[in-house]
Amino acid sequence: MENNSSQIINQQTLLPVMESFYTLQGEGFHAGRAAYFIRLGGCDLGCVWCDVKESWDANAHPKLSVQQIVEKATEETSVNNFKLSTLNLKPLVVITGGEPLLHQLDELTTALQQAGFETNIETSGSSKLSGHWNWICLSPKKFKAPLQDAIAAANELKVVIFNKHDFEWAEIYAAQVNKNCKLYLQAEWDKKEIVTPLIIDYIKANTQWELSVQIHKYINVP
Repeated sequence: MENNSSQIINQQTLLPVMESFYTLQGEGFHAGRAAYFIRLGGCDLGCVWCDVKESWDANAHPKLSVQQIVEKATEETSVNNFKLSTLNLKPLVVITGGEPLLHQLDELTTALQQAGFETNIETSGSSKLSGHWNWICLSPKKFKAPLQDAIAAANELKVVIFNKHDFEWAEIYAAQVNKNCKLYLQAEWDKKEIVTPLIIDYIKANTQWELSVQIHKYINVP
């Protein structure tokens, strides 16, 4: 796999957007909330079980300006933005990938927050932390360890469990995050029938953890 990170990280005002869509957050702490997802292209991890491998090559996706991205997010969530504003609530935007931190995200997140959005990120934490965030979901990968700034800033640690040895690996990062960080274990989708019972038993014995279920896949939404 070609590593495009040196080209990606210099793109501050134009970002490769694989897709964006309005749906429900299906995982972790914010599961069940309406959320507008912005999936950025580019990833240098190469996880064998990744379900969005088409996101890996940043050059395969159109480059959009921050203004274009924010305008589209505002337009596609505009009806609910009005309703939320009357309740003094902010619509949720989730920046994901690929690995979104291959990009410098200060400008994008500032613009989204100025437009009235709550900004969340889903990241492996393996690249330098940038952006202004209301919530950081850290999902570390064995292929490239997360950096300490991402570990320290994480609001949520979400570990994908592929086999029983991953529980010990999850505890390594649980010991490093801040005391207020929420801890989640999530079955790798293709092995969920085998792994989910193991996760349930583990959580019953280690109650600091909670179960993250990919509800969007069960209800068939993006």
